[in-house]
Amino acid sequence: MTDADPVELIAGLFASEGAAEYLGEPVTQAAHMLQAAALAERDGAEPALVAAALLHDVGHFTGAVSGAELMAGTDNKHSDTGAAWLAQWFGPEVTEPVRLHVAAKRYLCAVEPDYAATLSPASVYTLGVQGGPMTPAQAASFAASRYAAAACQLRRWDDAAKDPGALTPSFEHFRPVLASLASLTIGKARIGRR
Repeated sequence: MTDADPVELIAGLFASEGAAEYLGEPVTQAAHMLQAAALAERDGAEPALVAAALLHDVGHFTGAVSGAELMAGTDNKHSDTGAAWLAQWFGPEVTEPVRLHVAAKRYLCAVEPDYAATLSPASVYTLGVQGGPMTPAQAASFAASRYAAAACQLRRWDDAAKDPGALTPSFEHFRPVLASLASLTIGKARIGRR
């Protein structure tokens, strides 16, 4: 676990890499993640799920393979990379929905006949790169996960968070939620080391 302030590190990512185009969508990566968090907050989600919505695509910034490479046909496993990076400071109630949000897209395509039609063209393309709809066995395994429902909800916010005209709070609005969740996890880790 790094001693750096995680919220400052994340704020820096939103201001730098987050300002880049969001992989074929009409918004920046930061605007997309802020919209997802605003939708989660609007829907009354628990703070951890609001944080997960805000941070769900952080793996595009922190992995060895970029989001641009995903759009070129190489799965960057950004959900796994992002969750692993976030686990330095956040518990599974944040990291597991992040880790599962790509799997949730694959799951929803397999179990909801009309879901795929709601995806943007970029999401349809990345679905193919990421493995396509789940098989029945994969869908059953996913559905048994403790965090499957949270990941599916996060996925729906992710899909809706691509509106270039949406007004969303700034990163600063979400800073207290992130700071509270990170300090709770860091505090538990320190107690565990005693």
